[in-house]
Amino acid sequence: MPEFLDLHSKTSKVLRAAAEAAVQRHGLRLGQDHLLAALWEQDGRTPGEIAAAVNVTTPAVTKLATRMAEAGLLERRPDPHDNRLVRLWLTDAGRALREPIEAERQRLEDQLTATLTKTERTHLIQALTKIHQAATTLVNDQAISG
Repeated sequence: MPEFLDLHSKTSKVLRAAAEAAVQRHGLRLGQDHLLAALWEQDGRTPGEIAAAVNVTTPAVTKLATRMAEAGLLERRPDPHDNRLVRLWLTDAGRALREPIEAERQRLEDQLTATLTKTERTHLIQALTKIHQAATTLVNDQAISG
């Protein structure tokens, strides 16, 4: 396996496990923190808007939203202008998770990058941004030509 892809795969798996453990301490599953973050940024979004913001499918958001509504973190309300749409709104419990989840994610990032110099961290972020853009383009091009 090519060196980058092998290392990325291994790193991605262990990072996912670390992130999962971090959000589980607050009663969440991985992915729910991203949905909450989208609503913390702009409450009352549709599942489709959230899916586009976090780069997942609308059915994935709908499934997460169902679990989160059952847990009392958000509620579904019909769109006041279009009854075909539903909008997701944070409850007080969902809003209350913002500070602890953001602190948990920052703590995890700080731990993971603790051995990097400021310059190395900057270069890492720049390189990962370029790789993300290239991968996104590749996937989009394959979807169009496929």
